[in-house]
Amino acid sequence: MSSASETFDLDQMIVRNAEAAGAHVRAARTAISSVIFGQETVVEQALITILAGGHALLVGVPGLAKTKLVETMGTVLGLDARRVQFTPDLMPSDILGAEVLEESAGGKRAFRFIRGPIFAQLLMADEINRASPRTQSALLQAMQEYHVTVAGERHDLPKPFHVLATQNPLEQEGTYPLPEAQLDRFLMEIGVDYPDRDAERRILFETTGAEEQKPRAAMSVEDLLAAQRLVRRLPVGESVVEAILTLVRSARPAAEGPEQRFIAWGPGPRASQALMLAVRARALLDGRFAPSLDDVVALAEPVLKHRMALTFAARAEGESVARIVKRLTERLG
Repeated sequence: MSSASETFDLDQMIVRNAEAAGAHVRAARTAISSVIFGQETVVEQALITILAGGHALLVGVPGLAKTKLVETMGTVLGLDARRVQFTPDLMPSDILGAEVLEESAGGKRAFRFIRGPIFAQLLMADEINRASPRTQSALLQAMQEYHVTVAGERHDLPKPFHVLATQNPLEQEGTYPLPEAQLDRFLMEIGVDYPDRDAERRILFETTGAEEQKPRAAMSVEDLLAAQRLVRRLPVGESVVEAILTLVRSARPAAEGPEQRFIAWGPGPRASQALMLAVRARALLDGRFAPSLDDVVALAEPVLKHRMALTFAARAEGESVARIVKRLTERLG
């Protein structure tokens, strides 16, 4: 009897925590949307990425408020946010920091570590594909292991730590395409498209007047960390688990299906993990206590598309990863 009572109390506690956390993150979404117009899906997916404890790659042409989104999210979520503009001559030490030799008043010399901009809770890596592979690899370690190593010494990054990187899909001259291993570290690839006419009209009036809307804090770091812990505790039904497994495994070239001839390589188990966390975070953002099949369908493309590559035959026939993922989700029934 006591065991059943303890289980009931635990369930009640999770429900109360979920209600409080859900209210916080919905307030954060509203606060972000009051500054970023016409990008509701982008705002939602970026928030889901943060709630799931991951990193996101924002892909879109210049001028679609990608930089402003990251700055706004830092303010709204109460995070220490910094920005690094990636260029071909950027060195790892420009991001990680470096040791400098200092001499004290007594003539004693010692090395002191000066932290780089990566020691932030929210790092914007602007045009990440313009950096050399050497610099990208330094960021890769931080994204995966949450610490950096400089001169053989380990330095832990702050908690939470998230990278929101941007990439321009147009200007590819002089860029270094992200290797598959680094792309896999991004929980989602978020496509940033043009706003619709009404949203662009609002942008015109809101951003060219005498006063511009400023973001306001809606959460604290403690609120965010509590929400991230809660995401991992939300229950997931067996049907949703099976849908995730079916979808991810069907996106591999070895699976059986009409799409397999178009797939050169597909997502690994990290994609299943990412989708599992993302659907929980989306449920919390919508005020639900468990994810549904609709969450899997809605997040399939941003979670899978950067973890897949097409064959030459697929490209010759005009296929795209997005269309293939859409057909795979339709088969979930």
